[in-house]
Amino acid sequence: MNTKIKICGIRRPEDIRILNQYPPDYAGFILSGGFGRSIVMGTFYELKSYLDKNIQTVGVFVNEPIAEIKKCAYHEEPHVIQLHGEEDKAYIQELRNIFHGEIWKAVRVRTPEDIQKADALPVDKLVLDSFSAVSHGGTGTLAPWNIIKENRPEHEFFLAGGISSENVEKAVREVQPFGVDVSSSVETDKYKDIDKIKKIMQIIRN
Repeated sequence: MNTKIKICGIRRPEDIRILNQYPPDYAGFILSGGFGRSIVMGTFYELKSYLDKNIQTVGVFVNEPIAEIKKCAYHEEPHVIQLHGEEDKAYIQELRNIFHGEIWKAVRVRTPEDIQKADALPVDKLVLDSFSAVSHGGTGTLAPWNIIKENRPEHEFFLAGGISSENVEKAVREVQPFGVDVSSSVETDKYKDIDKIKKIMQIIRN
């Protein structure tokens, strides 16, 4: 199985240089404000211009008004929009009217019902993450692998939540996701770390 990898929370030209050297399949940019790794749209356009064209861009939005995402769609769109809040079926259908790339839905998994509810949404892929009452993601804590394994969605999915070079082989072997999604585990002092990215990329590619 050719497991895909997404590295999220890209926000600096230095991050782009690392990704171009050790290219993942997807690069994630947090485009809703108020989060530790958030960037504004202008920064996204600049960073994307430096990024290897073979790397797909993922714009991450959290409960963003459709009108704000529409501004993004007028310009150079990301390849994928990832919804990381409480967006429902009606929201996603409206978004389909203005965005023609893939739409992913992240879900903070606590119960099988969380997966089933997300699996019923009209999206292209899911991102199954750990639950936190205070954060929409990036906590570095493991998702409940057993619940996911026993309640696999019909959609292809990324496994997020605490995936690192230490456990990625086990995660891929046990959970068998379409891809893995990493962010804080490839950082040192909240900045992307070239050695950590190199290590996890070598494990995934080999």
